[in-house]
Amino acid sequence: MMVDAKKQGYRVKEYQGPVKRYCQTLNLKDNPELIAEYRKRHSQGEVWPETLAAIREVGILEMEIYILGSRLFMIVETPLDFDWDSAMARMATLPKQEEWEAYMSVFQQADAGASSAEKWQLMDRMFHLYE
Repeated sequence: MMVDAKKQGYRVKEYQGPVKRYCQTLNLKDNPELIAEYRKRHSQGEVWPETLAAIREVGILEMEIYILGSRLFMIVETPLDFDWDSAMARMATLPKQEEWEAYMSVFQQADAGASSAEKWQLMDRMFHLYE
């Protein structure tokens, strides 16, 4: 019997201390073939090594992307001293990052020449389970 990960939950990495979390959203073009290809390009072994290196180089500890239909939801975890604007500005200058964004843009409802920071919209947290 196949396990439904959505209902089992996704294990997250543990860190020595507290981290910050950023949440973003982006819509894909509502086309099943394009969405299938977008998923493939983000599967293990398909994401460019330079893209993974850029994510780590700017200080991101963990990044997850979830999908429902054509809606994407990204969770980014960082150290507490992480500065979003400077990290995203730096990421845009790293090797092959502009090429990766162009490679992904055909699937996304965003301007073709937009950077990752321009395409992915930061979300407001409106609720959390208070201690």
